[in-house]
Amino acid sequence: MDKGPSKTIADPVVTPEIAAEVTYNVYDLPSSQVHVVTIPPESGYRVQVAVAEGLNLVQDLAPQVGAIAAVNAGFFDPQNGLTTSYITIGGSLIADPRQNLRLMENPDLQSYLDAILDRSEFRIYDCGDRQRYGIMPHSAPIPEACTLDAAVGAGPQLLPAITAYEEGFLADNPAGEVVRDALGSRYANARSAIGLKPDGTVVFAIAAQRLDQDAPTGLTLEGMAEFLKTLGVTAALNLDGGSSSSLFFKGTTHYGRLNAQNQFVERPIKSILFVK
Repeated sequence: MDKGPSKTIADPVVTPEIAAEVTYNVYDLPSSQVHVVTIPPESGYRVQVAVAEGLNLVQDLAPQVGAIAAVNAGFFDPQNGLTTSYITIGGSLIADPRQNLRLMENPDLQSYLDAILDRSEFRIYDCGDRQRYGIMPHSAPIPEACTLDAAVGAGPQLLPAITAYEEGFLADNPAGEVVRDALGSRYANARSAIGLKPDGTVVFAIAAQRLDQDAPTGLTLEGMAEFLKTLGVTAALNLDGGSSSSLFFKGTTHYGRLNAQNQFVERPIKSILFVK
């Protein structure tokens, strides 16, 4: 079992006179094609959070907010369209999982609720003359001399360590057998993640299933963590995955999950992390 959730803050070093572009790349892995958008701190672009009214496709929501890039973000209940993750925008909590009765009154989740309500989130801080990013549990304090501008909950953390047990995604019985795996984390699937490099670079990534293979494809949570390490990412957060996995870049949207007809699923989602 991993140790408790870590608290990671990225403090970008911004050099305005040096231009850097937001880039898109695709990585061809044996069981997945991973689509990656990289946002260097000196690019002049910043990460923000947006929430759909009801549910909306990433390909529709991203242009509405003027994004050049976006990735699906927090967890939600597809049956009622309500969030199961905390979302903060402009310093105000605008989506609260405690208001979702299907979550709060689910008898199967009562023993996990404390962990669910303190899952890790991607944070955007206003620290006076600069913006900083962090990945940490919802209950973690705000850094001194900073205010919380925006945040979206998801989880578990992938780097520096996977925190699936601490965040209520995984649970074992006394015999050490897995009795809960809310994300199917040990099996290949479409995945979405956001990562931070030590210099403040932000990475959006989705692991898409492969059209050219019959076996289950995509990545496990561990596989996504290992891939992000190869990019130089040192802190990462798992986002909503499976049918929700979707990445927008300059007018083109890439989806992660294949249906029985071998077609990519376009699923409406609740929130995005975007670049503007």
